Amino acid sequence: MSQSQSSLGKKIATYLILSAIAFLMLFPLLWLIGTSLKSPGEDIFTFPPQILPNQPTFANFLTVWDTEPFGLYSINSAIVAIATVGLNLLFCSLAAYPLARLNFKGRKFIFTLVLATIAIPFQIVMIPLYILAVNLGLRNSYLGIILPNLASAFGIFLLRQALKAVPLELEEAARIDGCSEIGIWWNVMIPAIKPALFTLAIFVFIGSWSDFLWPLIILDDPNYYTLPIAVANLAGSFSLDWRLVAAGSVISIAPVLLLFLFLQRYIVPTDVGSGVKG
Repeated sequence: MSQSQSSLGKKIATYLILSAIAFLMLFPLLWLIGTSLKSPGEDIFTFPPQILPNQPTFANFLTVWDTEPFGLYSINSAIVAIATVGLNLLFCSLAAYPLARLNFKGRKFIFTLVLATIAIPFQIVMIPLYILAVNLGLRNSYLGIILPNLASAFGIFLLRQALKAVPLELEEAARIDGCSEIGIWWNVMIPAIKPALFTLAIFVFIGSWSDFLWPLIILDDPNYYTLPIAVANLAGSFSLDWRLVAAGSVISIAPVLLLFLFLQRYIVPTDVGSGVKG
């Protein structure tokens, strides 16, 4: 066997293995979509599982949308997710800039403390956060849902690493032009780390959109319910009709899938030094 044939065989084997892994990871999503399209007469729990419905129907989606105020829940989720993304990009970039570009005493210690908070489970701070939110009068409000996610240690770390990669020449040129620190942050650093900002925005949006535990704790007014809570309530509303629960779940995850498909091309490294002449 020639070397080219051996190399081709290895590539084919690699693609087959990766394709099998990808199918295993996508199978739950495919099963969910297939279940949401099944008619009442079709069996859901069969072995081997049947992904494609025999008689596809969109009646499950219409039933869920007409029975539950999914339009309101979608608006609530969108408000919370968009506000959380905006506040994270603002606060994380403001915190990351001095940690990456300014020299001051205690910088490494502060950054270490920020990273250490990643190891603290949310369940530990959940009760103090709830007490704080109630005392501030933020129960059953959008701000109450957003409160624990105003900024994140992961976001600060991600943007700090991106800011450290920005060439020093760009910063020095801005200082010569008379830019203040805020001016450098806004006019030089933010445009230079757009891929990192897009990456953080996608992660924060997905996390906020799919968050279930905190909204469940801080909300008891259905007018502020988000989609994850609405989907959880579907099981009781329809006496565990899994077709309708699956339809509600597809409605809930569809915006996240669309967001990732449209924005994934922005999650690529860019040459921030391209504007610096050698």
